[in-house]
Amino acid sequence: MSSRAKIHGVNKPIPTQPVEHYENFPVASWLCPPRLRPPIAAIYHYARTADDIADEGEATAQQRLDDLSAYRADLLALAQGQPHSGRWPQVCEPLAAMLREFHLPVPLLDDLLDAFAQDVRMTRDQASYADPAELLDYCRRSANPVGRLLLHLYGVQDETALRESDAICSALQLINFWQDLSRDIPRGRHYLTDADCAAQGVQRAELASLRPTPHILALIASQVRAARALMQTGAPLVHRIPGRAGWELRLVVQGGLRILDKIEALGFNSLQHRPKVGAADAPLLLWRSLWM
Repeated sequence: MSSRAKIHGVNKPIPTQPVEHYENFPVASWLCPPRLRPPIAAIYHYARTADDIADEGEATAQQRLDDLSAYRADLLALAQGQPHSGRWPQVCEPLAAMLREFHLPVPLLDDLLDAFAQDVRMTRDQASYADPAELLDYCRRSANPVGRLLLHLYGVQDETALRESDAICSALQLINFWQDLSRDIPRGRHYLTDADCAAQGVQRAELASLRPTPHILALIASQVRAARALMQTGAPLVHRIPGRAGWELRLVVQGGLRILDKIEALGFNSLQHRPKVGAADAPLLLWRSLWM
């Protein structure tokens, strides 16, 4: 799941429950152990609602930041066994129960909110990331906590597994960025870093035109290669996750790699096209999952 926040406008009320979103990958699917479906669903709705606060509607940036702060206060209240504000009961009540039953690591849930707030500020200020290390630090808070929370539920906590999970989650976040260039650039969301742009001789004004020049296509190609390498670094994790969950992770990894295949098939022109995984890709994903 991508947990990235996006800004659309001003002065429309913040949504109080998750809205429907396109997702590349399943959440709490039939492959997930039934016992873990409630906590996974609670985590998903917690993150999805935070994403909506930071993204949906037409609130100002400051309103979004204020609401994320209130949402964080509710999280901390739940963690301490105290009453929540009542603004997001459909999230807080299930999450409170899962915090008690599964001892979910609250710092990981809080990291997600920190990333959403950063995305609001970055978009408001039309800011860009200086280099890949800075972008990966954002991924550390926007994506990696989800994988670590799932590992916590599966009882997998060794350092190698955590590193591999981080690699998969960061790769998925990066893949989402390169998949969504046609949407993000017009909205002032700059995930192609200053250092990477400079290395390919690309100016931000060129990106804003959404014209696929050779330099820009080379820039996107370099990002696709880096995301693929990062995903492959984390892929051995599929053999560490027990049972059906390991098979679901295989599909997640292959779904991300399939998006990269499609960007490459476009000649790396995701400036004008948004590739996505669909039902027609299912046989190939299953076949590749079997052979991992």
